[in-house]
Amino acid sequence: MPAVSAPRTAFATLSVEHASTVSRVAAELRRAVFEGELESGTPLREIALAESLGVSRPTVREALTVLVAEGLATREPNRGVSVVTPRADSVRDVCRARWVLEGAGVQAWTAADGGRRQRVRDTLEAYTEAVRGGEASYEELNERHLAFHVSLVELTGSPRLVQMAEALMDELKLALAQVDRLHRNAHNEAESHEGLVELLEAGHIDGPDGAYAFLRRHIDEAEVEVIEALGLE
Repeated sequence: MPAVSAPRTAFATLSVEHASTVSRVAAELRRAVFEGELESGTPLREIALAESLGVSRPTVREALTVLVAEGLATREPNRGVSVVTPRADSVRDVCRARWVLEGAGVQAWTAADGGRRQRVRDTLEAYTEAVRGGEASYEELNERHLAFHVSLVELTGSPRLVQMAEALMDELKLALAQVDRLHRNAHNEAESHEGLVELLEAGHIDGPDGAYAFLRRHIDEAEVEVIEALGLE
């Protein structure tokens, strides 16, 4: 009978510690991006970051890979990693796709089960509380804001559509956070979202004053606001 190997407890411990260090570095870089300390287009140099954060270059490299996967940074051949810079055509395309997905969710409100409708209410409450509490970071506000929009797509009951919506939000979240930071308009956004849910709760979906048209205006205005505020064209 072959000998049983001893548990690799030490290796497991080292792996957990390493992963937590990468997570902490990624979290700090993410915070700096959302708070505007690292603007769009800023090169993220491994050596400088490693020295500033007191970690190894491989740790920084892995943390940057996390940010690239999240859509907050981009990696280009021979140029390295930099904070992503939104493009006007991408913003327009994302907003068109959002309209298709979120619009389908709004149309599904009446047929959706109670759990999915409650999810919309809960995400709205979480967002408005964060806005009015006045202490949430831009990163937290952004996450709660986009969670509300994903909850609209969840009304369709389609996991694939929800995955698509989450991917779209990853593309748009930095641009939206920058606009919120520049205009400090989160209060207006919260009130707009409350207006949408009031229409849904009243069953007022169709027509020029219904939730469907309201959502269309909201997304169209967001598209224009992002492009103009960030000077994308």
